[in-house]
Amino acid sequence: MDEPSQPQEIQELPTSLKWLRNLVFVLTVVMIGGLITLVTVFVTRFPKTNEITLPDTITLPEGTSAVAFTQGEGWYAVVTSANEIMIFDRLSGALRQTVTIDAEN
Repeated sequence: MDEPSQPQEIQELPTSLKWLRNLVFVLTVVMIGGLITLVTVFVTRFPKTNEITLPDTITLPEGTSAVAFTQGEGWYAVVTSANEIMIFDRLSGALRQTVTIDAEN
């Protein structure tokens, strides 16, 4: 058997394989570009972290205990164990409104 002294010449690929190789390359570039775009959109679209200021103290009426707390712009609310929502003014801490929840339904 004759061993070739030099490596065989690389044969040129058929046209259909060249097309497929180019297509895979283009699809890879598009996928990487899409991933970079997605990460960029997520980073830029998420809201900036705003500092949430909680009240230092909340004075509830005697005999009530808090179950949940939520807040909005200019107000905060406390849900009590007596099925009431007490809405307070953020600046003064004064009770604005009390909503009784019908828990029978």
